[in-house]
Amino acid sequence: MKKQDINSIKQLLSTTKKIVIVPHKNPDGDAIGSTLGLYHYLLKNNHKAQVITPNNYPNFLKWIPGENFILKHDTQTKLCENLINEAEIIFTLDFNAFHRTGNMETVLANSNAIKIMIDHHQAPDDYATYMFSDVTMSSTCEMIYHFIDMLGDLDLIDANIATCLYTGIMTDTGSFRFSSTTSTTHRIVANLIEKGANNANIHNNVYDTNSYNRLQLLGCALNNLKVIPEFKTAYITLSQKELNTYNYTKGDTEGVVNYGLSLEGVILAAIFIEDQQEGIIKISLRSKGNFSVNEMSRAHFNGGGHTNAAGGKSYATLKETVEKFISILPTYNKALNNE
Repeated sequence: MKKQDINSIKQLLSTTKKIVIVPHKNPDGDAIGSTLGLYHYLLKNNHKAQVITPNNYPNFLKWIPGENFILKHDTQTKLCENLINEAEIIFTLDFNAFHRTGNMETVLANSNAIKIMIDHHQAPDDYATYMFSDVTMSSTCEMIYHFIDMLGDLDLIDANIATCLYTGIMTDTGSFRFSSTTSTTHRIVANLIEKGANNANIHNNVYDTNSYNRLQLLGCALNNLKVIPEFKTAYITLSQKELNTYNYTKGDTEGVVNYGLSLEGVILAAIFIEDQQEGIIKISLRSKGNFSVNEMSRAHFNGGGHTNAAGGKSYATLKETVEKFISILPTYNKALNNE
């Protein structure tokens, strides 16, 4: 972020402001961690801050400090839109295009508030007054740490902020195993632990508290796993009927796509999840090396993300979506087999 922009933001935040903080639709650990980390920081600077999510999020994120103060646009629409319209500053975190907020797109686009984007995804839209965009960063939570540092306020990081930021860094780096995890990431995490983040408890809260139904659904997903060895590809399908059988709740399929990627020789993994309520097939793509699932998702599945992790959607049936996915693999044969 430019020094001039940081100085302007410092000046902007030097007096009490009405601030709204927004993540993307279906927020994950990095989205919730970054918004709540920033929320606690702004409160310590005497701002009137409010986190508003487009919709609900998984239960394994509902222990994070400050989570009980989050408002949800889909169920508290009027209150949320009033706060957005009254806001002097809107922080948009972990996304870089308003359509990623679902039904909040219009009210955010029409807001007269100063907008500050902090995000690590590719190809940002040009809507923000101030933009901190860096695709090399492991997570938006790591960026929030740097943002607080640039404002000269690292001493304000307490156990609550540290816990929020650690959660997002941990989840978006796959527990620090993805290539985006750098030596700087580890130094930041060490500092967050020193500030009060209990790494063992955080890991347990996110990963080690499963319901019986969630494990049964995982078994179903793994039973549906298919491998296409000539294209070094694996994919998983989950129909709405299968989700209903195991009483699916939001977050139950988090990380399941990585089981496909863990197979020896697999470079590309996908999961296709039927969502009859939204009328779409939700798609998550993962890859190893330099194979870009971001480019694949943008080109074929109305999505995007990072080089090695992206999401998308299809309006076709589950069967038709999988057939399309298989049909485009020959196009990527050289790239997949060169990895």
